[in-house]
Amino acid sequence: MDRRRFIKATTLFTAAALSGSRLSTAAETQFNPSPANGWRVFEVTTRVELTKTDSATRVWLPLPSVEEATWIKTMGNLWQGNAANVQMHRDASYGAQMLAASWEAGETAPVIEVTSRFATRDRAVDLTQPGKPVPLDKATAKLYTRSTAMLPTDGIVKKSALDITRGAKTDLAKARAIYEWIVDNTARNPNTRGCGIGDIRGMLETGDLTGKCADLNALYVGLARAVGLPARDVYGIRVADSRFGYKSLGKSGDISKAQHCRAEVWLANFGWVAVDPADVRKVVLEEKPGLTLKDDLVVAVREKLFGAWEMNWLAYNFAHDLKLPGSAGPTIPFLMYPQGENAAGRLDSLDPNNFRYKITSREMTA
Repeated sequence: MDRRRFIKATTLFTAAALSGSRLSTAAETQFNPSPANGWRVFEVTTRVELTKTDSATRVWLPLPSVEEATWIKTMGNLWQGNAANVQMHRDASYGAQMLAASWEAGETAPVIEVTSRFATRDRAVDLTQPGKPVPLDKATAKLYTRSTAMLPTDGIVKKSALDITRGAKTDLAKARAIYEWIVDNTARNPNTRGCGIGDIRGMLETGDLTGKCADLNALYVGLARAVGLPARDVYGIRVADSRFGYKSLGKSGDISKAQHCRAEVWLANFGWVAVDPADVRKVVLEEKPGLTLKDDLVVAVREKLFGAWEMNWLAYNFAHDLKLPGSAGPTIPFLMYPQGENAAGRLDSLDPNNFRYKITSREMTA
């Protein structure tokens, strides 16, 4: 590799990435992500090192795409590597951002590394104090109530949602009923690969209501949409240990296998409300042996995770059924893991040791 070309290409892309980020230099001056006002700043680095292949190779890496004034701010992305082509892409429907890199056949040691910086702080809403948020616009409401390949809203999903919410008169009551039903009736399955795939129709038809976050929280989203509540999965990754003492709800350092999706539901008097029934079931299974839903440790987290998230976590995007730009393969259910592809097909995104990627996080100190 010509090192001078490498440095030049990196510098040019860095400038473009920073100038195109949502948080401009002027905005950074006004935005003060300090511990005094609850903000924490993190860097997440994803590094891919591939073996030589006889065909062209592509990878797609998720980038922070969620921007919410009260709990998360993106602060730019930097990359380095020897890819022949590197581009940032934004999905038109959901705004999901990714870094796409490609190498020509014969590259002996393909490598790409991207570092993303973001600020975040814990979020919570007081559900006893209704407010008057700006209503969802029609396009957004339609996007987050529509059916998708993995989130159908008819048939058994509709019937189940109506049964669960029978007697609930308000959107808050319906949202809470679905949350409680999922916590009571599902279970975390440690044998599920990755975070699951979120096939909610299959779960309901077979009666197998086990899985991981992309299954259990997708079930929440699909059931909520089926009764007319705008809801969405939020795909991301844990970046720090929990400050509330839950060993199972945090990860720091090497976070290559720390992906986690959450869910949000829109309520007329509160706006987007954070929920995470999957993490309640994670605590039951993993926090310590023998826990049940009646244990105080579980009761506390169950109450917290309807309306609040601890933000030791990076939100990547909300995207479903995503077509990777330039890919010859099928759509992916969601973009939460690095993706790769060569002439032989897709690389296994759930196998970082053989796909050869590593994701690390560190908290920035003032």
